[in-house]
Amino acid sequence: MEEITVRRVYDAPEPGDGIRVLVDRLWPRGVSKERAAVDEWLKEVAPSNELRTWYHKDASRYPEFDSRYRQELGQGAAARALDRLLEVAGGGPVTLVTSVKDIEGSHVPTLVDLLERDARKRDQ
Repeated sequence: MEEITVRRVYDAPEPGDGIRVLVDRLWPRGVSKERAAVDEWLKEVAPSNELRTWYHKDASRYPEFDSRYRQELGQGAAARALDRLLEVAGGGPVTLVTSVKDIEGSHVPTLVDLLERDARKRDQ
């Protein structure tokens, strides 16, 4: 299985990061493109503004957020961005880069889960 790493955009890149993909809808404040050192920005893979706003009003909604987010990832531009992320991850190590403080309570674990499931399918 390909290695999937998650880093905050404010942390320095590491040699083993592989392809670094920013998975946030908005560019992180105060971070230059050089400092971010991302190879690709897939903003459409992030939750919609409506879903993100709904979830941030009550963090106990995470299970419902995850379900709704997965539905979003199955449609339109989000589905195309997810396909691209799966393609990138299938080629070797990938690092998901984000500006969120609470990674575990964000959209990132959903993306990691989808990438790991895809890798397991390919390994069978």
